[in-house]
Amino acid sequence: MPRLISGRFLFVAVLWVLRAAPATAQDHSGVYPQIDIANGALLFGANCAQCHGATGDGVPGVDLKAGIKRAASDTDLGQLISNGIQGTAMPATPFAPPELNALIAYLRSMRDFNAPKVMVGDVRRGRELFETKGGCSACHRVQGKGSRVAPDLTEIGNVRAADALWRSLLDPTSAMRPINRPVKIVTKDGRTINGRRLNEDTYSVQIIDDHERLLSLMKSDLREFTVIKTSTMPSYKDKLAQQEIADVVSYLVTLKGVI
Repeated sequence: MPRLISGRFLFVAVLWVLRAAPATAQDHSGVYPQIDIANGALLFGANCAQCHGATGDGVPGVDLKAGIKRAASDTDLGQLISNGIQGTAMPATPFAPPELNALIAYLRSMRDFNAPKVMVGDVRRGRELFETKGGCSACHRVQGKGSRVAPDLTEIGNVRAADALWRSLLDPTSAMRPINRPVKIVTKDGRTINGRRLNEDTYSVQIIDDHERLLSLMKSDLREFTVIKTSTMPSYKDKLAQQEIADVVSYLVTLKGVI
């Protein structure tokens, strides 16, 4: 008659086998979502391609398409990106987990990536486009310079990934956050106020209007309070060339706070 094995003993035995099993090389082919690979390509173009080149072979002796010898696993690769390589020009570059996962997905898939060529942006040109042709300073503020009508972008590189910034330039409404939605207010005495909501509670709302005035209004004094779901920001799809958009995105991801 066969002996019964207790569930606890079986669990311990399986756990011991798993721990004792030798580590095997990770097969990276075809295991990443296409959306992560595409987003990673944008992150690579904005953060890495200035040194590594669009094809990953810009650093002598390093060919990212051929594999990354220092990082056998994705965990190793994530640590290498986040911590940099001491004694080399490779800096520590902290990314939020979703961004890091996307960048790893792209790096592991570079050899077989079928999307359009990675757009390598130029930070200096991007800043110039932001302040001139793009007209961004007419609404946005960076390090104390520009308008307050739209959100301050001084720290945008800390809160938005390259792919999200790219989408914001092409389709602002789809990438707009609820708190940044414009509002239209009509007071009981007939005044119409257009602006951007900064804060809201049960009884009041605080906005910055289209004349850059900070206003705090009691809801009991309002006849109409409408949150508009269409962004006032124009799409740059036809206003800027693809390379110019890449330049602007490369500039925006460098904005990490007041220098």
